Amino acid sequence: MTERDGKAHWDKVYGRKGAEDVSWFQPSLALSLKMIDDIELPASASIIDVGGGASSLVDDLLTRGFSDLTVLDLSKVALDIARRRLGDQADSVQWLHGDATELDLATARYDLWHDRAVFHFLTDPQARRRYIDQAYRALKPGGHIIVATFGLHGPERCSGLEVARYDADGLHAEFGAPFHKIRHAEEAHRTPWGTEQEFLYCYCRRSR
Repeated sequence: MTERDGKAHWDKVYGRKGAEDVSWFQPSLALSLKMIDDIELPASASIIDVGGGASSLVDDLLTRGFSDLTVLDLSKVALDIARRRLGDQADSVQWLHGDATELDLATARYDLWHDRAVFHFLTDPQARRRYIDQAYRALKPGGHIIVATFGLHGPERCSGLEVARYDADGLHAEFGAPFHKIRHAEEAHRTPWGTEQEFLYCYCRRSR
């Protein structure tokens, strides 16, 4: 899928369903927030939420006092939903519209890279390689990365697209030695219509 096709696909998904009716919706990303809280980053830390779109993570990070936040998403519709929800607070967030594997992100810019439910859509090995290289370049040495994907018992398709599923060792193997795995966690995510999806969260640090 080209970047143009991807933008059209996800704009259609959010335009048709809205933010609270997509399968991965959570009112608050409790497990992500717990992992971020455990890192004990200073309020000045630079955080990027990859595929953050309409997610509420940015709201909760602002409430925690973080002041250098970036939300990146392929869907402009999703980004606009978050902007409207935040109101005047949206001006304190940097919004990036584009493909995480293609955008020209600044080198060593971020202390934390967060991604819930983007990486598992990268079924092409070359796209995964571009994503991983991008994360490595964009993170500061010793920076933190939290990536959440479908677990091995998660769905095989999502929003009409095939996905890749992982266990902790398999997900970390994709990123390799430049990223030191600290911990992982599993989550039984309940969709808005009551079914369960297995998510796997992997927290690593970029090697210095």
